[in-house]
Amino acid sequence: MAAGVAVLAAAPGVVVRVRDGEPDISFRARGEEAVRGREAGNGVLLDHGGGWRSQYSHMRKGSIAVKPGQWVETGARLGLIGLSGKTEFPHLHFGVTQNDLVRDPFTGRAPESGCGSGGTPLWTAEAQAALAYRAGGLLDAGFAAGAVDLSSTLGLKKPAAPGGLAPALVFWAAAYGLQAGDREEIRLTGPDGQTLAEWSGKLPKNKAQSLRYAGRKRRGVTWPPGAYRGDYRVMRQGDLVIEAAREIDLP
Repeated sequence: MAAGVAVLAAAPGVVVRVRDGEPDISFRARGEEAVRGREAGNGVLLDHGGGWRSQYSHMRKGSIAVKPGQWVETGARLGLIGLSGKTEFPHLHFGVTQNDLVRDPFTGRAPESGCGSGGTPLWTAEAQAALAYRAGGLLDAGFAAGAVDLSSTLGLKKPAAPGGLAPALVFWAAAYGLQAGDREEIRLTGPDGQTLAEWSGKLPKNKAQSLRYAGRKRRGVTWPPGAYRGDYRVMRQGDLVIEAAREIDLP
């Protein structure tokens, strides 16, 4: 979200309506009443003719780049990925309808038909190949000078990088699509290769997003200078599904 990832039109069509001005903040912080009637946040609705429409939701405040009545081609920039509406982390909610009935773009059928149920994909062959299923992945990882939470690690303003006088040194990693039984491992290592903090454990249930961190409080006047390393990985039934490593140099 901080990098400004563009949201593009999936097919040519006319802009039916847009919404902008909703803040980029988790609805958990705002409360459900604040987003009632505006659950989709900032977004764009396109009409492709023949009863087909596509909707792009949760976009970034101030980023909407089209107006109602405007014609757009495939790949036209509509706005940016955001955190508006009823959502807890930056992402695009992409929806397709035909005559007001929801369609799964991977099958062309109603979502309740199930995954892999045949049908005819709405994607081009090139798009279909690029959209291979990924069962979980890394959202972001980094260092902080204290405790962190999902709203701070996934928002526009990331935790400030710790310096030599930081009261604590914390390595954090945020992931999505984790499943019950997945084993998470996280470790913070000092310049001398010594493990400063670590944690590992299995998830008791599925998690749409997960935040793990490991850290230590400063014990001296300053942190010993050198490169500090953070490692995070997720194992699923013996297979590595997520791996991340970050380093920070302290003077």
